[in-house]
Amino acid sequence: MSDPTFYHTTVLLKEAVDGLAIKKDGVYVDATFGGGGHSREILKNLGEQGKLIAFDHDADAWRNKPEDSRLLPVTENFRYIRKFLRLHGQPEVDGILADLGVSSFQFDTAERGFSIRFDGPLDMRMDKRIELTAEQVLKTYSEQELHKMFEQYGEVRNSKQLAKHIVTNRDKVKLNTIDSLKAMLAPIMKGNPNRYLAQVFQALRIEVNDEMGALKDFLQQAAQSLKPGGRLSVITFHSLEDRLVKQYMKKGTWDEVETDVFGRVTEKPVLKLVTAKPIEPTEEEIKNNPRARSARLRIAEKAE
Repeated sequence: MSDPTFYHTTVLLKEAVDGLAIKKDGVYVDATFGGGGHSREILKNLGEQGKLIAFDHDADAWRNKPEDSRLLPVTENFRYIRKFLRLHGQPEVDGILADLGVSSFQFDTAERGFSIRFDGPLDMRMDKRIELTAEQVLKTYSEQELHKMFEQYGEVRNSKQLAKHIVTNRDKVKLNTIDSLKAMLAPIMKGNPNRYLAQVFQALRIEVNDEMGALKDFLQQAAQSLKPGGRLSVITFHSLEDRLVKQYMKKGTWDEVETDVFGRVTEKPVLKLVTAKPIEPTEEEIKNNPRARSARLRIAEKAE
């Protein structure tokens, strides 16, 4: 049964699902089940013979699972999509959707440690089975590692100063809660405190869950797992993710692309873009759900 206390406003719902060009009897993947909004919309578009395989490594997500025989839940990170599709006898599928946003439920559950609005433990693990927490990152990473993390993943303006401040002060205070971290950071915050903290928390969350590594694994495996003509629909929420998705959809790699003597690309990318520019939420959607503001949807199709 769905849990009525578990809520999440799904972003770019119709656009992302329409981007899959669903066939009634097709096999589809919701790589990030989350609040279940995209899964429900996909199921609405499928016929009796259709199938949906949904991934989510966050155990809380499955509290909202619809009772539907066409839905196969997989409690794993989407970075293992190829392995588990093969395991379930579906090595190739007709379409894959991924919404890379953190669900409202995760943000609004204090004990998960994702939000700057509530006190709670410095956790930030999407999957409780992994060991690394935000607290461990803050207490054990070197100044150089923290600097790189805050600069790359949070685009924090004074990331070098921030890293030095943490290393200098982390043994002087009990750094194990959201409030203790906020208190420690208060003297060196730049600009809007909420924005600054949001960037710091984003960097920690990405590091704890290896989100960039997982996204790269997912994109490569998703392309391999699509049938020719199959669609990949991906919603991103910050520029780091969007750049990775855009580059992979256009070039099929993150490395330098090989060219011939005339500058032509020698290997054709696996995917071709369906949308030249990302699809953005409407003003009405942003008004109804401010968290949608930074969402970008990119759609690609596997070359025939």
